[in-house]
Amino acid sequence: MFERILQFLKELPGDEGNGTRLDAEDPRVAAAAILIHVMEADGVNTPEEQARLRETLARAYSLSGDELADLIKAADEAEKDSVDLYGFTSVLKRHLGEEARSEFIRLMWEIVLADGEVHELEDNLVWRVAELIGVDSRTRVIMRQKVQESASKN
Repeated sequence: MFERILQFLKELPGDEGNGTRLDAEDPRVAAAAILIHVMEADGVNTPEEQARLRETLARAYSLSGDELADLIKAADEAEKDSVDLYGFTSVLKRHLGEEARSEFIRLMWEIVLADGEVHELEDNLVWRVAELIGVDSRTRVIMRQKVQESASKN
């Protein structure tokens, strides 16, 4: 399952090493910004959530060191500068097909459940993002169940 999520992230278009500045119009930055937002939604930013975010982004984009730090920094700045989720979700909706958008919701659940708890604000945030990127309620719930089942097996 985690490999499918990583494959999804790898397929996001991005800068491809052409030297362009990372910004909120880069789907990788938009995706990472939403993940940071959901990670911080409950007011508790746990080491497990931070590690899951770094691991996911590092493996998905084959990044480490300064490159990974630059992506996380750009996403963090974009998230702090944003007034709503629409800017990020519109970028994802333009760049992702239906299945990839569902996989992104699964990834959000991975981050939410990394600390073993689901806070109502995190749950609400996943619901809002799903609505904004066109993922129906049934799919959102199925993705949550799949992540929970996978976590219980580990």
